[in-house]
Amino acid sequence: MSFTAILRKSASSVAPLASRIIRVGQRDYHPALFSALKHQVNLPCKNPSLAVPFLQRFCSTVTETHRPSSNESILRALESEIKVAQETVGQDGVEEIPKEYPFKIDDNAGQQTVILTREYEGELVRVEVHMPDVVTGEDNDVDDGSDDNQRPVQSSIPLVVTVSKKCGTCLEFNCVAYADEIKIDSMSIIGPETSEDQMAYDGPNFHDFDEKLKKGFHKYLEIRGIKASTTNFLHEYMINKDSREYMGWLSNLKQFIEA
Repeated sequence: MSFTAILRKSASSVAPLASRIIRVGQRDYHPALFSALKHQVNLPCKNPSLAVPFLQRFCSTVTETHRPSSNESILRALESEIKVAQETVGQDGVEEIPKEYPFKIDDNAGQQTVILTREYEGELVRVEVHMPDVVTGEDNDVDDGSDDNQRPVQSSIPLVVTVSKKCGTCLEFNCVAYADEIKIDSMSIIGPETSEDQMAYDGPNFHDFDEKLKKGFHKYLEIRGIKASTTNFLHEYMINKDSREYMGWLSNLKQFIEA
């Protein structure tokens, strides 16, 4: 009987044994496997050192036959995660925009921001809304010695508010919206000739402003629609968007792996 025929006849009994032996480690498996195979098949070669190349090829074939590909493992994990994401999106649903909502909402799938726009007495008010920083309620109070942090940690939404005049000059505010207040972190004046490459003077730190001036700018934004009733709706809206975008991202990733 030929050597190839012997291997075909004995493969079914040798394969499980080879799979177990190969796991003992690189330094021991060659002699041990040769000895084990010698009792299962009549090897034409009695010298372990000469049989090693064959054993390496044989064991590689055996283990690869039973090992799932990395793509298959990734796809199974992605399908499971997509199922969970679909259930989450189904529970949250799509947030209905209130009729009296003062802004037009521009929400494009695949983008991590939403743009709000409205006109107010000849000005264009534009709000760039970023994904929320969600707090589950299990965090402890934050206290690092500053007045701004003498408060419980809350979920929040980063906002960039731009109020533009027809002449092209605008005020830009970097804000954080909480459930009960809107905090202004910084503000700057941007002229029509200012380019992104230029480093315009931003003025003093907003927190160093006189209290009356700070209250005045908070009122300035509130009149233009930047207030708690506006941003509280955005909080739920952006949480739902985050779930939808995550599901879309998973689907795109799955399509890439499958291609």
